[in-house]
Amino acid sequence: MRVALVHDYLVQYGGAERVLESLCEIFPDAPVYTLIYDKDSTSGAFDNRKIRTSWLQKIPLARSHHRLFPILMPMAIESFDLGDFNLVISDSNSFAKGILTKPETLHICYCHTPIRYGWDDSHKYIKEFHYSALTKKFVPFMMNYIRLWDKISDRRPDRYIANSNFVAKRIKKYYSRSSEIIYPPVDIKKYYITKNISDYFLMVGRLLPYKRFDIAIEAFNRIEIPLKIIGEGPEIKRLKKKARSNIEFLGRLNDKQIKDYYAKCRALIFPQEEDFGIVALEAMASGRPVIAFRGGGALETIEEEKTGVFFNEQTPESLMEAVKNFNQASFNPEAIRQHALGFDKEIFKEKIEQFIERAWKEFENS
Repeated sequence: MRVALVHDYLVQYGGAERVLESLCEIFPDAPVYTLIYDKDSTSGAFDNRKIRTSWLQKIPLARSHHRLFPILMPMAIESFDLGDFNLVISDSNSFAKGILTKPETLHICYCHTPIRYGWDDSHKYIKEFHYSALTKKFVPFMMNYIRLWDKISDRRPDRYIANSNFVAKRIKKYYSRSSEIIYPPVDIKKYYITKNISDYFLMVGRLLPYKRFDIAIEAFNRIEIPLKIIGEGPEIKRLKKKARSNIEFLGRLNDKQIKDYYAKCRALIFPQEEDFGIVALEAMASGRPVIAFRGGGALETIEEEKTGVFFNEQTPESLMEAVKNFNQASFNPEAIRQHALGFDKEIFKEKIEQFIERAWKEFENS
């Protein structure tokens, strides 16, 4: 069987890229088709893969500012020729699912979300990204085009896998398609538990508006407790201006450094509504509890009062109350890690292989 993997764009190393990494382990000979590839931004995870990029790769600024080019991405993803493959697996939170395949090719989409900024987050997207006033006038027209294309292309996959119940509902709402839920992988063995807990709270992730780092910064500015932030992104300058001296920006770190910060933090702060949220499970794999907003995928991964606590509103005040009431001694690190084991990478790979086997038999019979 000839297999191809398709990914939106390889310009960072986050949850979607960890899924792709596991798919690459299942299919070591499969080439990876992606709109844009920036080798330096993916932590070396795909250095030994056959990476095939679109014509967007040659456009100036595309690798460093890919968010400027969503209007070109539908055309770019459709430019790939996958006619030689029997099985195509798209790992998608935006455009990869729109790949064109032949009727005799089985296309399975592992969907992280329908395009967030095209559907329920479109108005928030316009407000939160700091475009000029002139640009903001044209963005709604661009969104109409993207929504139309997204709705047309949602028919292209033969089967959908959702990364959470939360996303399965969104797939049903916006695409009217059913999906099977297989949670994303966490490489549990990479993380460890230590008794040497430090005095800081931790945040990890891309510095993007919807991640709500701003809430945490305002909350920790007021309570003056140490907060360390790992990650880079377009919001970094704005967030640094807001932060007081008790908040430290550590930038992009290597795997070993991140593991150490996870293991020694008092708790992970998780104020965003994520489709799933792998960083929360990475913290739990390190035996550390999570203080999370009560919404999105966190409701499926965090057991209240066992592996973390929730706050109910995305406001500094609500987060402050949760941090002040947080009792580190009430959590058992071994029990937290045991919970995280249910999301281990090997379980993910086993479930994906079983799903593909079933889907292929049904596809052949049809």
